[in-house]
Amino acid sequence: MRHSVLFATAFATLVSTSAFAADLPGKGITVKPAQSTISEETFQTLLVSRALEKLGYTVEKPSEVDYNVAYTSIASGDATFIATNWQPLHDDMYAAAGGDNKFYREGTYVSGAAQGYLIDKKTAEKYHITKIDQLKDPKIAKLFDTNGDGKADLTGCTPGWGCEAVINHQIDAYGLSKTVVHNQGNYAAMMADTITRYKEGKPVLYYTWTPYWVSDVLKPGKDVVWLQVPFSSLPGKQKDIDTKLPNGMNYGFPVNTMHIVANKAWAEKNPAAAKLFSLMKLPIADINAENAMMHDGHASEADINNHVDGWIKAHQQQFDGWVKAALAAQK
Repeated sequence: MRHSVLFATAFATLVSTSAFAADLPGKGITVKPAQSTISEETFQTLLVSRALEKLGYTVEKPSEVDYNVAYTSIASGDATFIATNWQPLHDDMYAAAGGDNKFYREGTYVSGAAQGYLIDKKTAEKYHITKIDQLKDPKIAKLFDTNGDGKADLTGCTPGWGCEAVINHQIDAYGLSKTVVHNQGNYAAMMADTITRYKEGKPVLYYTWTPYWVSDVLKPGKDVVWLQVPFSSLPGKQKDIDTKLPNGMNYGFPVNTMHIVANKAWAEKNPAAAKLFSLMKLPIADINAENAMMHDGHASEADINNHVDGWIKAHQQQFDGWVKAALAAQK
């Protein structure tokens, strides 16, 4: 008798779970995330993927493409979402791919993403450098010359990221084209050289952003300092933005927010996923910490998956709350 009771209970459990699985809004639907080739973005992308899986979706591994390709792919429906839409940095790319007519963008995933130009603190203090336009002086620019051409070498931005357009625009706007060279290429490789120079006690000049591991290695205020710009000047759709902060400082870039952007038609057909996208929030400090772990050698696919699992476990209540609210939106 006891066996049949156990069997009945087990069977009932099985039925209710499969019935629940059948009720999940994402059942039978495949999601295709996109992200840039910056592997540090995988953490925030996979966090969204995990939540979508809880809604029953089958989520593919993120495809790594240039941002502009990601936006056009999402607009055409070849990809489903990107979790790293920078606003306003990506505004031109977003608009070029169809803007609000093609994309669903509700809620703010990450706040407080800063970016700008930094130099080592030692050189800043020795030569009283606080602003980027001081590099118009060939003597000051020469301090940051790494290849002997007499010009300052700025470790800049990889083409296609959006920041390269701002940097090129500002070099012209601040009259630096004769004294500063914007080095563009593989950012991680260029930054590795920059950090080596710093460790050798040589002056360094570079562009970076947060969240990223660089500011964990070269700490602003301790090792390096942010440079201010003489006035606000941005290209394209950002041209009217005043980058001056409430405290009067101006670092040349507005503080950005990051958003989850999805194909609009897909989001309309999938209200649970759309609700999820609008609710998710990730503290910038958590991304910085995860990126620092990656930089310290924990950057394999398995490592990143462990970081995602660890974050969910530490924020289980919040994560479950997103999923519950998303499920409620489907009904």
